[in-house]
Amino acid sequence: MFENAFNNIDRALRNDEGLASELDYAEQTSWLLFLKYLADLEQEREDEAALEGKDYQPILDPQHRWASWAAPKDEQGEPDHNAAQTGQDLIDFVNGKLFPYLKTFQAEGTDADTLEYKIGQIFAEITNRFRSGYSLREVIDIVDTLDFGSTQAKHELSDLYEVRIKRMGNAGRNGGEYYTPRALIRAMIKVVDPKIGESIYDGACGSAGFLCEAWDMMRRDDLSSAEWDTLQRKTFYGQEKKSLAYVLGVMNMILHGIETPAVRHTNTLAENVLDIQEADRHDIVLANPPFGGGERKEVQQNFPIKSGETAYLFLQHFIRKLKAGGRGAVVIKNTFLSNTDNASVELRKELLASCNLHTVLDCPGGTFQGAGVKTVVLFFEKGAPTRKVWYYQLDPGRSLGKTNPLNDDDLAEFVALQPNKADSEKSWSVAVEALDQDTFDLSVRNPNAPEEAPLREPAEIIEAMLARDAETAQILEDIRGML
Repeated sequence: MFENAFNNIDRALRNDEGLASELDYAEQTSWLLFLKYLADLEQEREDEAALEGKDYQPILDPQHRWASWAAPKDEQGEPDHNAAQTGQDLIDFVNGKLFPYLKTFQAEGTDADTLEYKIGQIFAEITNRFRSGYSLREVIDIVDTLDFGSTQAKHELSDLYEVRIKRMGNAGRNGGEYYTPRALIRAMIKVVDPKIGESIYDGACGSAGFLCEAWDMMRRDDLSSAEWDTLQRKTFYGQEKKSLAYVLGVMNMILHGIETPAVRHTNTLAENVLDIQEADRHDIVLANPPFGGGERKEVQQNFPIKSGETAYLFLQHFIRKLKAGGRGAVVIKNTFLSNTDNASVELRKELLASCNLHTVLDCPGGTFQGAGVKTVVLFFEKGAPTRKVWYYQLDPGRSLGKTNPLNDDDLAEFVALQPNKADSEKSWSVAVEALDQDTFDLSVRNPNAPEEAPLREPAEIIEAMLARDAETAQILEDIRGML
């Protein structure tokens, strides 16, 4: 049912002139889904209050509630098409009244982690891009059929939303930054092994894939009410700079079942790492920070090791965000392991000195769609220096691509070998004292890989090419003789 609804939403979105890409489709679907979710949540809270004999004060005023403007009903509870706005009237209401009203919640909110504040932040960052009120009405009518009232419904909706985010990642442009392969995320989470009571942080959370997958892997049916409350309110923390990614992340977490996501819309790198206090730290960091970009000079001043590479600044931030004994798993370009510029060398030195970099997962090309670079995952524990690094060179035995992505089976051996850090054809260990003590080069060099055949001399290559040309010419002559 939900899949058909999402397919129908897509068809309606494609018919609107204001929407041009998968990024637009995800953005516009998100704010409508959020308001329908909010309406269902308010109804659930109102029903619970009534059963307890209490009054309930809805968050939104009557005029701006979903049931008033989006889906008015008649006395029989059926859609009242006469009362429902459409066409230009609907566009004027959304742009001129609804969005301005919802934006006010940010200024009025005092707690950034409340649902009220989230409403204000989302609608301060998002714009209605529908040009046709008829297309918007069509999508609203479909969204109104979706029910957020059960866990099963949220689970199915979250799966469909993940597919939408993945499509954004495959759509080109800058969509790939919103999607980390879920199989890789699950493997990273299995290695760091989070427990109830530990906090998990992603300072570049994008669509919140790490936080959502960690939630899915940690929640169980046998959790006590106290454990459930801890998982809901004191476990998952994120920050995101970009507006669309922030909205996607909040909506993704809500659909996965986290009612008030502790995700903040802010530039993580604007925080001076020397100002991070113990109360700001977390037990676990899971992240795939943006790389290749640059930050302004004043932002770089927030870090002891200055660099124009965004990922290097994030790695410094993550190290300092971990509690003593905390565990990190961070995706980064594989050139970090070998670059000889001052920032790379100093950052490797700091990582090895302040943390136990116990595992490096070398990912194959094509792991990230459209990224164009190879990546590694760094697994480390804060508080003790590195003595030995265990490497695993992931080789799925095929070329990865849009139609042939990384899967859980590809990572099964890595997950199985990692606890004991066993040697194999794809894995080996390197002692820190064996590294170059000037550069601390951590390059991936598999000692178990078969040696490549030595390169031939140029003269030998030319001789072979001439021989093949002569053989080809003789075959063509033989064919001509048969004609």
